[in-house]
Amino acid sequence: MTEETRTRFDLDQNEIPRFWYNIGADSPVPPAPVFNPITREPVTPESLLKLFPMPLIEQEATSDRFVPIPEEVREVYKLYRPTPLLRARRLEHELQTPAHIYYKYEGASPAGSHKLNTALAQAYYNKISGTHAMTTETGAGQWGSALAMAGQMFGIEVEVYMVNSSYQGKPYRRVLMQTYGAQIFPSPSDRTKAGRSFLAQNPNHPGSLGIAISEAVEVAVESGGKKKYGLGSVLNHVLLHQTVIGEEALKQMDLAGEYPDVVIGCVGGGSNFGGIAFPFLRGNLREGRQTRFLAVEPTATPSLTRGVYGFDFGDSAGLVPILKMYTLGSDFIPDPIHAGGLRYHGMSPLISGLYNAGFIDAVAVGQREVFEAALQFTRAEGILPAPESAHAIRAAIDQAIEAREKGEKRVILFNLSGHGFLDLAAYDQYLHNGMQNGSVAESQLDGLAERLPKVKLE
Repeated sequence: MTEETRTRFDLDQNEIPRFWYNIGADSPVPPAPVFNPITREPVTPESLLKLFPMPLIEQEATSDRFVPIPEEVREVYKLYRPTPLLRARRLEHELQTPAHIYYKYEGASPAGSHKLNTALAQAYYNKISGTHAMTTETGAGQWGSALAMAGQMFGIEVEVYMVNSSYQGKPYRRVLMQTYGAQIFPSPSDRTKAGRSFLAQNPNHPGSLGIAISEAVEVAVESGGKKKYGLGSVLNHVLLHQTVIGEEALKQMDLAGEYPDVVIGCVGGGSNFGGIAFPFLRGNLREGRQTRFLAVEPTATPSLTRGVYGFDFGDSAGLVPILKMYTLGSDFIPDPIHAGGLRYHGMSPLISGLYNAGFIDAVAVGQREVFEAALQFTRAEGILPAPESAHAIRAAIDQAIEAREKGEKRVILFNLSGHGFLDLAAYDQYLHNGMQNGSVAESQLDGLAERLPKVKLE
């Protein structure tokens, strides 16, 4: 096969990265303080021990540029890593674009998405720290499925609080988690004080990731140390673990003989975008490259494009630390769109800081336009993407069309962060014209900055 027709760029298993990359070591944006939600004082490592094992707390604040990946984690990574990098030649031909479109396919993981990269790491560090059970939340079910599988790999019991609208609308994700051995509860539930308080307001509450986080955190905190909490996005150590994606992609783009002009990922909390983008952003920060980074979010939860940059609770009940991030408010209840993994009210502090400083761009896209792009991609390339991942496809297609209209070559790389085989109900709805675009009324955001929790900065 000649380089002119090659579509797939694979690495050997011995090329699985041995280190995760910490963007904090190179970022010109200083880290913002993190505050205790009760005392409003800066958090201490000891105060976080109710939620996380010490190795993850240390990774959250590390200044090391590269963090070694434990061999026990790399061994399980071998079930699916390295994941393929593919060039979407058929899509390029259909779009009649001079652009070259590449995508990193994280749907090749057994759990179906990139989430397994950090789930395995978190389960491992909990295991070696003496943890026997973990709690977590999940939106669409990708993260819950990943942690459920990781729990099996490392002997950890897993308890998942799934956003109610997804629990009802995505039953097969729930079945997958149960198949891996996890316990699943719709959120809000009657198992926690937080859950009961929201059910009292609305017995048919659709739920939100913020509420589900509150429930999972409450269970962990009140377990007396018997259970720890695992988060699938937002926090520094989660994005750290996901950089295995971009580190592989750097090598694979070398195999392709090209380097991206634009790197694209969907964003909810920021984990898969950070995973693909941060190793390439290192090239901008340290080598003077000029790659553009484009974060794509739904119009139904536009934290970057319409949110406020400030300190906010990470959950709806105010139980987890206060972070500086772009936020729609911890009381925000999003429309129950199908991209459930992108419905979080806030954005990773790392991504928020870089976006605020101008190192990252962002765009919000509607659900119908996203599914239009998903069908176009599927019919050209054969892979059915998760609704979340299809946001990146929408932006990649738009970039390719722009390159065509300008008559310029453009190398586009996006992260196809998960497959959509358990999202066929959403595709059925789109195909039969029953899908609506989610949106946020301006009234929902009125006075948002004043509603955020007040903290005392030095």
